[in-house]
Amino acid sequence: MTDYDVFNGDADGLCALVQLRHAEPRDAVLITGVKRDITLLARVPAETGDRVTVLDVSLDKNRQHLQRILSAGAEVFYCDHHAAGDIPNSASLSSLINTAPDVCTSILVNQHLAGAYAEWAVVGAFGDNLERSAVALARPLELSAEQLQLLRNLGTYLNYNGYGATLEELYFEPDQLYQLIAAYTNPFDFVEDAEVEFLRLQNGYQQDMKAVAALRPETATAGTAVYLLPDAPWARRVSGVFSNELANANPDRAHAVLTLKSSGSYLVSVRAPLNNKTGADELCATFPTGGGRKAAAGINDLQADSLTQFVDRFTNFYG
Repeated sequence: MTDYDVFNGDADGLCALVQLRHAEPRDAVLITGVKRDITLLARVPAETGDRVTVLDVSLDKNRQHLQRILSAGAEVFYCDHHAAGDIPNSASLSSLINTAPDVCTSILVNQHLAGAYAEWAVVGAFGDNLERSAVALARPLELSAEQLQLLRNLGTYLNYNGYGATLEELYFEPDQLYQLIAAYTNPFDFVEDAEVEFLRLQNGYQQDMKAVAALRPETATAGTAVYLLPDAPWARRVSGVFSNELANANPDRAHAVLTLKSSGSYLVSVRAPLNNKTGADELCATFPTGGGRKAAAGINDLQADSLTQFVDRFTNFYG
């Protein structure tokens, strides 16, 4: 029997798995990747008796391989907050899926574990830019303002690390980063003990964010703004957290951050207005390789000749 832990390489996927494995330890094969590597179940060679845990990965985008894994006789626990479509009816599948805009996988795992490792859930929620949900989750923990800010920063840095075209562009590969943080039952001990690793994340984030500080939108209306980033590793690393910062600074406006790829196409991050967290998944799904959730979604490969169409559709959708 083999255990497999399949998780998105961003803050939410990391923090969800940290919680679950402290509660239910397993010596599992880790399957993850850069944040945009979402068809992770394709890499699971499951057989009868195997156990597969899937966290923060769209069921709809992995449906074929989920069916294959179930048909092979493996047991699957699936926890996620992305659009799932029809959930397979199988006695071997246990699912915990909630697509509400103020929920993330770390929050769902926290509920599943009755708050046993809530500090990590707060980090995951902050990383997924769920500020209000994270603060509400932290309230019973009676943290100081400084402690809360530390969890906010850590979530941002973990999320930032997941972005990149390849694993080589990341400061830490997600499976390595998981193994670093998984040694700690709470994130404060990680920050204190792993100071070198924390500072590497922090310094990388701060350096890359300086590069986007002077950027101005390519197009802007009262309700939308579109930014274009160059074909550069720093731009790919920063695209997600830059989108989140724009959303936080302008909660009534929708934002799209498009990063040029070496192929000439674009990687797209869309954030719905924080005061109206709807439609990002619907909009992105109208383009090939697009999807996500209501508040935040993206397109993995927007062709250059579709750029004008995307900008017009985005502007009209949120206009």
